[in-house]
Amino acid sequence: MRRLSRKWNQFTAKILDLPQDVVQDLPRITMIGNVQLYVENHRGVLHFSSENLKLELTKGTLEVFGKNLVIRAILSEEVFIEGLIDDVRYMP
Repeated sequence: MRRLSRKWNQFTAKILDLPQDVVQDLPRITMIGNVQLYVENHRGVLHFSSENLKLELTKGTLEVFGKNLVIRAILSEEVFIEGLIDDVRYMP
């Protein structure tokens, strides 16, 4: 049943020309150079330190590694990170 629902959502998104991240509740990740990272549609912060950030996503986790990491803004579904970002990993 979930597979049929997912297919229906994908079909509807294509017909209505809607972004996939909105329809499927996928994260939208915007990175500016290696100094800023903006993540939308996260489900919570699992771990944070000045060298590591771990975010829960709908399907998996996102880990950010770097130096002097700072959360500049955090909302219920958005987080804005600054610092020297070395690595970003998505783990399903």
